[in-house]
Amino acid sequence: MKEFMLLIKKQKTDEDIVSEEFLKACENYIKALKHDGRLISAQPIEEKNNMILSKDKSWKIVPVKDTKEVVGGYYHLLAKDLDDAIAIAKANPEFEYHPQSRIEIRPIKTMEDSSGFIYPTNAMDVVESLSYIDEIEIPF
Repeated sequence: MKEFMLLIKKQKTDEDIVSEEFLKACENYIKALKHDGRLISAQPIEEKNNMILSKDKSWKIVPVKDTKEVVGGYYHLLAKDLDDAIAIAKANPEFEYHPQSRIEIRPIKTMEDSSGFIYPTNAMDVVESLSYIDEIEIPF
């Protein structure tokens, strides 16, 4: 199985339309993915956001410019291949309740080809990787 990220992209005006039926459909979709062992995580994403920029070692925090389309949430899941991930995305209730929505499907890179470095895939991997934190220079 390979990891994929589904990014839910919706029109800004859709944010206000959250019916009980839609929430129940999302809960059922998530339960089915969990039951099939496909779901790693899924969460809505708040619209309020900032981005950091670095130029000549100077940091700047700026709000993300308003656009008509926003990322409303994500699903991190396991699928056999891209076609399987597309099939899973097509079953998402977003399309039924918010027809203008789009779902971006991205494979997740789990290892660097050039170095063989394996990215952490769960919370315990992240915690274990922190043991090397003293060896890394972090500017904060």
